[in-house]
Amino acid sequence: FLTPDGKPFWGGTYFPREARYGRPGFIQVLEAVDKAWREKQQSLAEGADGLTAHVESRLAGTNGKAVLDRDTLADLAGRIDGMIDHDLGGLKGAPKFPNAPFMHTLWLSWLRDGQVDHRDAVLTSLEKMLAGGIYDHVGGGLSRYSTDAEWLVPHFEKMLYDNAQLIRLCNWAYAATGKDLFRLRIEETVAWLLREMRVEGGAFAASLDADSDGEEGLFYTWSRDEIEAALGDDAPTFFQYFELAAPHGWEGKPIVRQSEMQQSKGIADSANLAPLKAKLLAFREQRVRPGRDGKVLTDWNGLMIAALAEAGRSLGRRDWIDAAAKAFTHIVEASQDDRLPHSMLGAKKLFPALSSDYAAMTNAAIALFEATSDPTYSDRARLFIGELDRWHLDAEKTGYWLTASDSGDVPIRIRGDVDEAIPSATSQIIEALVRLSSLTGDFELWGRAWATAEHAMGRASQQAYGQAGIVNACALALEPLKLVIIDEPGSSTLVPVPNRNPDPRRVDIVVPIGTEANRPLLPGGVLPPTEKPGGWFCSGQMCLPVVTDAQELEKLLRR
Repeated sequence: FLTPDGKPFWGGTYFPREARYGRPGFIQVLEAVDKAWREKQQSLAEGADGLTAHVESRLAGTNGKAVLDRDTLADLAGRIDGMIDHDLGGLKGAPKFPNAPFMHTLWLSWLRDGQVDHRDAVLTSLEKMLAGGIYDHVGGGLSRYSTDAEWLVPHFEKMLYDNAQLIRLCNWAYAATGKDLFRLRIEETVAWLLREMRVEGGAFAASLDADSDGEEGLFYTWSRDEIEAALGDDAPTFFQYFELAAPHGWEGKPIVRQSEMQQSKGIADSANLAPLKAKLLAFREQRVRPGRDGKVLTDWNGLMIAALAEAGRSLGRRDWIDAAAKAFTHIVEASQDDRLPHSMLGAKKLFPALSSDYAAMTNAAIALFEATSDPTYSDRARLFIGELDRWHLDAEKTGYWLTASDSGDVPIRIRGDVDEAIPSATSQIIEALVRLSSLTGDFELWGRAWATAEHAMGRASQQAYGQAGIVNACALALEPLKLVIIDEPGSSTLVPVPNRNPDPRRVDIVVPIGTEANRPLLPGGVLPPTEKPGGWFCSGQMCLPVVTDAQELEKLLRR
């Protein structure tokens, strides 16, 4: 809540419509704030001055740069691992959130340093989430968080960004393990996305509400009688693979979940389960649906576009890549003078882009380029970075502000350094700069990425929380990976290898044999020969000798 001149004096993160779970309802909150402002206005205004100064010092700081160090990722990964519940997954205690930036840190620690226990912490967390009630076993997709330590009772809201990050993590997990659990959950989640979250034009809505008909979770929960009515004689088969659970104190209908044994059995028999799930989905569609927040948020869409393009490459789903491309085009076509909107509702553009919008869409453009080799996407990525510089670069060229230079109604321009449910704006910017410099061979761009990373790490070292995204991005800046492949477009033997071995540190560039125009630069400005198939794997400014055998390339890319 803000004073008339835009200074914060009080706030919160979630207010239910009516009082519940010990939280006041939103109407109660509004009445209390109104009463306080009328009766204690001077005191609140003084507090707002102090709070504004505190926010400015914490979120708009200009701490000196830090030396980028490989140990920073290892130290953070070790601390995160100490917070992990190695039996139930996620962080210890409740509530439990997916915490994708933390999972990303642990995964990078395994990829770079071989920390198998960190990889296993991610795999356990995913497996437990995907067995619990936080995952929608009938329709696909992940809810916002679990209110308990066992992932059983979710806050039933479904967010676009949570599911984008779930798809990406499951894609890495499937590539590393070959477990069909991760592939099937990606397929189910993408099916939900395309069925329930697309808006006219092809982009994706922000979220689905938790409530329907005034009750949280009503759309997603089941009684045994309802399942038997929907499935008839097939109901006993369904209960071999799923159970209904209602913890002590739960007032709603039971929640569908799986035990570890049921999860393994269900994956093995997924073809037989599919028609039962389809019947339940059709039955559920007759209920009052949760409301949908139909806003198209550019940064959240960027995350989903990148995830769809990556998973489409890995799993050979051209239709997913096409869906990602359509969403990308929808957002690009909403630009005015190359300036992206931050959000859209139908044809109405609500606000100018934030720095996170340009960063997320740059990373989405690069993911689409990797999936299609279409130079339109690399050109668009360059344009996004140009607009990011124009509106958000600070005067010292050491970093970026979250809001644009012409955002006159913003009392404080903050950096955007702190992770929330998604990586911070600053971390996404560093990733975008590093990946685009790898893609284009633009060493000046890499220098800007390095300077941004140094200063971001200097600020992040003062943060008590929310710095995983910056640490992950700085690890990428320290050791960016690049793979250039020359191969036959119609009978490629090398291209499938990186497709099935995704690595968040690596940019993949595929060039058809005989191509002379738009050849990518290897480090040092060297142009790769294009007369015959080959792959060049580079780390920073160093490249290994060319690889021409698919099996050798597989060994090189697999951890």
